[in-house]
Amino acid sequence: MGHDVLVTTPSFGQHSRAPWEVFEQAGVPVRTARAAHPLAQAQLIDEAAGADALVVGLDPVTAAVLDAAPGLKVIAKHGVGVDNIDLTAAAARGVRVVNAPGTNTTAVADMAMALLLAAVRRIVPAHASVTGGRWDRFFGPELAGRTLGIVGFGRIGQAVARRARGFDMEIVAYDPHLPEAVFAEQGVRSVPLDDLLALSDAVTLHLPMPSGGPLLGRARLEAMKPGSCLINTARGGLVDEGALAELLHSGHIAAAGIDVFATEPPAGNPLLTAPNTVLTPHCSAFTHQANAAMGSAVAADVVRVLRGEDPVNPVV
Repeated sequence: MGHDVLVTTPSFGQHSRAPWEVFEQAGVPVRTARAAHPLAQAQLIDEAAGADALVVGLDPVTAAVLDAAPGLKVIAKHGVGVDNIDLTAAAARGVRVVNAPGTNTTAVADMAMALLLAAVRRIVPAHASVTGGRWDRFFGPELAGRTLGIVGFGRIGQAVARRARGFDMEIVAYDPHLPEAVFAEQGVRSVPLDDLLALSDAVTLHLPMPSGGPLLGRARLEAMKPGSCLINTARGGLVDEGALAELLHSGHIAAAGIDVFATEPPAGNPLLTAPNTVLTPHCSAFTHQANAAMGSAVAADVVRVLRGEDPVNPVV
C-alpha cells in the first residue's frame, strides 16, 4: 500500500505476533520509534515526519506533532484512554483517531483486585519478611462484607464489580455518564461520589482524566472512610499524590495499590516512601491475551483507514 506506519509504544505486539501479522498481511510497512517510550513532543515531531499512521501509547500527540506530519491519516491509541491525544486538533485536520475499547477490560479488572488483595493483606511486606529470613505475621481485613466503591462504571468498572461480588463484597458505584438502568442491571447501587467515599472500605478508580485537576484532591481524600484503601489503575492525575502520601503516613488511609502516576516513571514521587502501598509500573493491561487483542484491534483499524474505510473503533 506504500504507507508509513510509526509504532512508538514498545508494548505493541510484545507478546504476540498477531498484531504485526495484521500489517504484514495487508502489505503495510511498519517502523518503530528510535527514542524510548513515551516520546517527548520534540522526539515525536522528529520521528513522525512522513508518517501516514501513528500507533502510540502515552506519547503526547499535540497540534505541533500533527503539523509536523501533514500526511497523517490516523492515530491509533494502543489502549483505551486518549487524553494524551489532542482530539480537537486531529478532527480539525481530518485525522482519524481510534482506540481499542474492551481489549484490556479483563486484564485491568484482574489487576485492580490483585492490588486490593495485596494491599489490604500486606502481601509485599509479608514476602519481604520471609525472603529476609524473618517470620513476621501481618493482619488485614477480609473482603467479605466490606463495601467497595467503584468510581467509573464502564466496562472495567463493571468487570471489577463482578469479581468483587465473588468475594462477597457490598458494591456501590459512581458514574455521572450512565443511566440508572445500567447500575440496576448489574445489581449495584448508584451513589454520588462524596457518598461513595464516605461509605467505602475500598475505592477503585476506573475513569479517564477529568479537566481541572485531580478528581480526588486533598479534601476528598480526607473525606474517605478512615482506614480505607485506594486502588488506582486508571490515571495518576486523578489523585493528589502528595495528599495521598500524607494520609497514608497518618493512617487515615490504611493502604493503597497504585499502578499509574501523574509522571512516569515516578522519580521523587512521595508515594515511593509512603507506608502500606503496592506500587506497580503501569502494567495493568499487560497480559498476553490483552496484548494480542489490543494490538490486533488497532492494527486492523489503521489498515481500514489507510484503505479509505471507516474504522470499527473510532474516537474521532
